[in-house]
Amino acid sequence: MDIIFANYIHDLSPVIIEFSEKVKLRWYGLAYVAGFLVAYGILLHLSKKKLFVVKPEKVSDLVTFCAFLGVFLGGRIGYVFLYMVPEKGWGYLADDPLTVIRVWDGGMASHGGILGIMLYTLFYAFRHKVSWAGLGDGLTIVAPLGVFFGRVANFINGELYGTTTKDGAWYGVKFPASLVEDDDKLLHALTEASFVNEDVEKLMMQVDREVPSDMNWALNQVIEISREDPEVLEALGNHIELRHASQLYEGFLEGLLIFLVLYWMRVKFPKIANGIITGCFFLIYAGFRILVENVREPDSEKLYGMTKGQFYSTFMIVIGVLFLIWGLVRREKIRQG
Repeated sequence: MDIIFANYIHDLSPVIIEFSEKVKLRWYGLAYVAGFLVAYGILLHLSKKKLFVVKPEKVSDLVTFCAFLGVFLGGRIGYVFLYMVPEKGWGYLADDPLTVIRVWDGGMASHGGILGIMLYTLFYAFRHKVSWAGLGDGLTIVAPLGVFFGRVANFINGELYGTTTKDGAWYGVKFPASLVEDDDKLLHALTEASFVNEDVEKLMMQVDREVPSDMNWALNQVIEISREDPEVLEALGNHIELRHASQLYEGFLEGLLIFLVLYWMRVKFPKIANGIITGCFFLIYAGFRILVENVREPDSEKLYGMTKGQFYSTFMIVIGVLFLIWGLVRREKIRQG
């Protein structure tokens, strides 16, 4: 185990195929596509088995609008208001208001995506006269698979990495992007890399080593070079600390495991009241998110001693309890509409 994992320096490329300098097929984009396609297939299957409140012929429209209005816009707006504005201030948003809808610029919040889906499904339930809780039961079964694909893509991208592990931990991974956390290590790593590669040497001659933005830009360029040059990768690795692969922890716990549990509940207990599965999703997801956040490098300042992921997850616990109460009190059964 030590030989396989502890010495691994992350060198995966976020790009699958590069058609041109501006047109590239990325793993992150493919993860979203895979998530939506799998969600459609599973919901269509459940609908045909009368285990989802939406009729088979309407599933594609539901998934499409949930994807766009819920996941993309909700996730982006959630990221802007839950993470970006608290960190950079309202002035940043006032100077560039269109950042709210620029999903292609990166930065998505899972909590925002979940809230976006909740709001859209509330509208859908009202318009089509179906149970809102019943809609939630179906969507919360497939949503974790989107989380799974997304977190795997985060790992491939080398982003959202975890906190440092103990030296020599077999489960630790060296993420080159983490060098931005320490200016001294970043400088030493890039300097050593310049000794073994002429392109890196020329690159370092062009940047101002006293300017953080220049050094961060240089690091991104050197990471690209390291994927083709093992000596550069090793030079970077000599200055990188081992970290938890928290993206994979989240992918398997918040994604794959929750999907398996909720899908089993749906099939094993077909007459379970609407809202119970949704409530279980919120409670289990929040629990796993709070747990994994303990080994995930915070992407912003903490709130009340908690990471923002943990803080926002506490509200999910409340929502989960409310859905369980809804289901136990109303005892609605699946009725397709």
